[in-house]
Amino acid sequence: VQLVESGGGLVHAGGSLRLSCATSGITFDPYAIGWFRQAPGKEREGVACILPIDGDTYYADSVKGRFTISSDNAKNTVYLQMNSLKPEDTAVYYCAANLEGGLLHRSYDYWGQGTQVTVSL
Repeated sequence: VQLVESGGGLVHAGGSLRLSCATSGITFDPYAIGWFRQAPGKEREGVACILPIDGDTYYADSVKGRFTISSDNAKNTVYLQMNSLKPEDTAVYYCAANLEGGLLHRSYDYWGQGTQVTVSL
C-alpha cells in the first residue's frame, strides 16, 4: 500500500492550494481516505475525510467552508482544495487510509509521507 501526497508549498494568507493523494495497493471500496495535519509541537489533527465509494465527506470545524475534499476514483486519487488559507493552517499535511473513516488519526492504517504547507502573512 502506498499513499503519496503532493501539492504543498508556500502561499500568502487568503490564497489557495490543492493537495493530491495518489494511492496504490488499496481500492476505494471499502477504504476511506482522510487528510490530517501536524504543526510543530502540536498533535496530529484530522482535517477532512471521504468515503470515495459514495462520496460522503466529513470536515473538522476549523476548515468547514474553506476546504473541500474530493476523489477521482478512476485515478485512485483524493484531493484537498484549500481556500482562504490562514497562517494557522501551516503544517505538514498527510493523507491516510482506513476502513472506518472519521478524523481520529489513531484509527488510520496507512499513511503517506506528508507535504509541507506554509501560509505567510
